[in-house]
Amino acid sequence: LSERQYWGSDLQLPKIPFEEIMYNDESAYKWLCTLKKVGIVLLTGAATRQGELVKLGHRIGFLRLTFYGPTWQVQDKADANNVAYTTGKLCFHTDYPVLQHPPGVQFLHCIKQTAAGGESGVVDGFHVSNKLKKQNPQAYQILSSTAVDYTDVGVDYCDFAMQCKQRIIDVDSRGQAVRINYNNATRDTVFDIPAEKVRPFYAALKEFDDLLNSAEHKFTYKLKPGDIVTFDNWRVLHGRQSYQSGSEVTRHLEGAYADWDVVMSRLRLLRRRVLNRD
Repeated sequence: LSERQYWGSDLQLPKIPFEEIMYNDESAYKWLCTLKKVGIVLLTGAATRQGELVKLGHRIGFLRLTFYGPTWQVQDKADANNVAYTTGKLCFHTDYPVLQHPPGVQFLHCIKQTAAGGESGVVDGFHVSNKLKKQNPQAYQILSSTAVDYTDVGVDYCDFAMQCKQRIIDVDSRGQAVRINYNNATRDTVFDIPAEKVRPFYAALKEFDDLLNSAEHKFTYKLKPGDIVTFDNWRVLHGRQSYQSGSEVTRHLEGAYADWDVVMSRLRLLRRRVLNRD
């Protein structure tokens, strides 16, 4: 499991039937192993109704509760308190860097899909970070050492006022990326670093962002009703193309989170079951 499989626009999106991972231990084990190695797996054939992610949560243990609830509905809403609840384009980002411990895994279940627009995009943040480190070590050092302010204030599952400092690229003792914390929608206007470091930081961030959005690194696909995309929120940045609003909801995804501790616990248990059966 220590070996990651990096990818760019050439990603062969792994796919597994939803029913298989729900009722077959070998398929569930394959799902979680692939999720850990590749960072993203598409589950197909789920029912097109709310509640399927709750079942998925029970399969691995439990979902993570956040200020947006145990699950949340991604659709065009009046007086939206989050940019995801609009029809606008979403730039590449990771979710919830405003939390001290952002959710490790994200699930998005397509219940209804718009006819035009709404395509999803993903980028392997670890692959891009490695590219940045190779072509501009100084930029990598800046993004992995500068604390950036994030904030989120509003009302959803409950009222909340969150504030946090994160590095865009979190690294381990060897300087290798272990988590990406990048979301311009919640990056604060406050940026308390010395004035002479501001321009170098934004130059480094632009280079990182340019790599994220380069054609060779991003993979685009369109979810179909019944698809559930599962991905590593510490590694994979995701985004969405805009779509037209209408008098009725034309696009509806249900979302949820889980922590890597829960996922890895289930993976180990499934591994024991599969090996003992053999």
